[in-house]
Amino acid sequence: MEPMGLLAWIVVGLIAGWLASRVVTSRFGIIGDTLVGMAGALIGGFLFAQFGSTGTTGFSFWSIFVAFVGAVVLLVVIRLFSRGGAIRV
Repeated sequence: MEPMGLLAWIVVGLIAGWLASRVVTSRFGIIGDTLVGMAGALIGGFLFAQFGSTGTTGFSFWSIFVAFVGAVVLLVVIRLFSRGGAIRV
């Protein structure tokens, strides 16, 4: 992965993770939000591909949306398996 690609991946992850943490109320901090957003990009890309759509395509609004959807899915799954188990959306 080239350096600019990595930087774009981190920025997309940060934005998507931060947005998802606001929707599913989580407190992972900036690094945790970034990691959740980056994992969300992978999850969202996989899910969107299953429905015949494109996944993340670089630094774009579409990629942020795909990563956001994936990050929300990830946070909901984490919340389901965490101690409380309740989902606050």
